[in-house]
Amino acid sequence: MATNDYGILFPTSVVGSLPRPAYVKDLIADDYRGAPDQYRRLMQHAIRSAVAMQEMAGLDVVTDGEWWRKSYIGVIAELAHGFELSRNPADGRPWTAVTETLSPNKPGFIADEVKFLKTITKRKIKATLPSPALLGERMWHPEKSKAAYPRVEDFVRDCVPILRRELELLRDAGATIIQIDDPHLCLFVDPQVRKKYDDADRAAAFDVEMVNQLVDGITGVKLALHLCRRAGARVRGEESHGGAYDPIIDHLNRLNVQHLTMEFTAPGAGDTAVLRRLREDLEIGLGCVSCHPGQVDSAETIVERVEMALQHVAPQRLTLNPDCGFAPGSAANVDGDEVYEKLKNEVEAAHRLREKYA
Repeated sequence: MATNDYGILFPTSVVGSLPRPAYVKDLIADDYRGAPDQYRRLMQHAIRSAVAMQEMAGLDVVTDGEWWRKSYIGVIAELAHGFELSRNPADGRPWTAVTETLSPNKPGFIADEVKFLKTITKRKIKATLPSPALLGERMWHPEKSKAAYPRVEDFVRDCVPILRRELELLRDAGATIIQIDDPHLCLFVDPQVRKKYDDADRAAAFDVEMVNQLVDGITGVKLALHLCRRAGARVRGEESHGGAYDPIIDHLNRLNVQHLTMEFTAPGAGDTAVLRRLREDLEIGLGCVSCHPGQVDSAETIVERVEMALQHVAPQRLTLNPDCGFAPGSAANVDGDEVYEKLKNEVEAAHRLREKYA
């Protein structure tokens, strides 16, 4: 059975992204293009404030809010050549598509995030990477990409060594936990999505195979996978996907990671009883705090959600976190003070649970 290595029961964290204040959005929008030193200085100040907010809330594991990244998915274009930046014809937002065969660009771009965090906090640090299959879903286009990659699977396979090198550098930079974000795998909980595939289980198995290749042989850091159910899509008013985790449980048990971050406050996420079907060596990052704007869960509500999970898994296997990140895309407008209240309640819930289950 898994036991956590944080030194406490019910350690607390965020999933990854944090709300971006207007001035951070302006920085990301290249208001300081041509002045990289100024950009870096101001962003460092901004990230200090993000870390201070998390520390004041009392979190045990912190992130930099992913504020260095102009686009969470597009960050791959910092790590590899072969991409074209354009606009998504559907909504006009920036869109990065693969158009050439990948080659390394700036290994260490994401690892530099951790290096800076190590200089400003003593807390444990989480770093995040997109999964290979997620990049295939978002960045491969049947027309734009076909000259370099006639099949999306070929592009996904070429993403693995690029991401693996960054994973190694993140480990070496001092990350406590490296989380691979995989909304793509969680699509297969949705019956309507599954109908779109000739063989949904084969597609899900390919996703898992690529993650396992990415982490194969990596030691010295906790490896996690976030099963994102597109909570961010609900924030932006986009389509979200329902369905309990049951259809992908067998795939999850084949993942060579130590930690799964799972959402349970989202509508249609299913019952926590499904946790009984997971390998006993898997630590569960329990999504017990809603990230939906305007909904602030009380500490009592969070405790109740955790205790529902405790009917099925041991306390030593659970860590607490919101369902998803708090800055789902550059267009999202999320109130930072509201998020601070949510995180304080998460930490208060953890304190109450520790007193009861210590």
